[in-house]
Amino acid sequence: MSASLELWPSSPRRVGPPGRLDRLRRKVTDLPCALLLFVQLGALLLYPFVETATFGDYREAGRAIFGIIGLLVLFLAVRAVRATPALTWVAVVLGGPVVLLTVSEAIWPDNDSIAFWSALLHALFYFYTGYGLLRYMFADNWVTRDELYATGATFTVVAWGFAYLYVAVQFIWPNSFTIYGEAVPGVRSWYELLYLSITTMTSTGLSDIYAVTPHARSFVLLQQIAGMLYVALVVARLVGLTIARFRQ
Repeated sequence: MSASLELWPSSPRRVGPPGRLDRLRRKVTDLPCALLLFVQLGALLLYPFVETATFGDYREAGRAIFGIIGLLVLFLAVRAVRATPALTWVAVVLGGPVVLLTVSEAIWPDNDSIAFWSALLHALFYFYTGYGLLRYMFADNWVTRDELYATGATFTVVAWGFAYLYVAVQFIWPNSFTIYGEAVPGVRSWYELLYLSITTMTSTGLSDIYAVTPHARSFVLLQQIAGMLYVALVVARLVGLTIARFRQ
């Protein structure tokens, strides 16, 4: 069976039917990737309210809290589906500075150095988590319910990673991305680059935001290839498991 680790130590069993809190805890423990997937899908709907908020100085603080909650859930998912003990340690080493930089961005929103390193470490953290989820899905010859959710969670995690990578690219090569109808390329927000990332990952080509510099286009090309290979990997695994089941 797949290697997994409980999110927290199991409490002593009590006599009688499990309570509502126990049932909720069991679901979170058994389906960490489902939690990760639904939180990220919810973030797609909730983040625009933060992006367009009009509460002044508290806007950056709201983004920081929003980001830290997402990172916490992401770390819990990594800890639950880790393929090797080293995976958790790497996640901690990357995750700790990411949390500090996320808070620092809220305190010093105009500091480009903090914003750049935050984006770069966010990207590394999400990419490493995507690697861990892939290891989790391919760890055995059985497909569990949580591994099905991991298929979607891996996709969103990698898309998040590329969005942060594009933010870092934007700092190194300014005016790398533009929006249709814009005369002079400007600075794109993280949510705009997430929109570009997801449309690139799905190969739908529906984004009105696109790369205009050679370096930015090279990373977009890498994401297009990654999205195509990911779909091929998932299809190949499902076909392989189906053939193996018939052979048995």
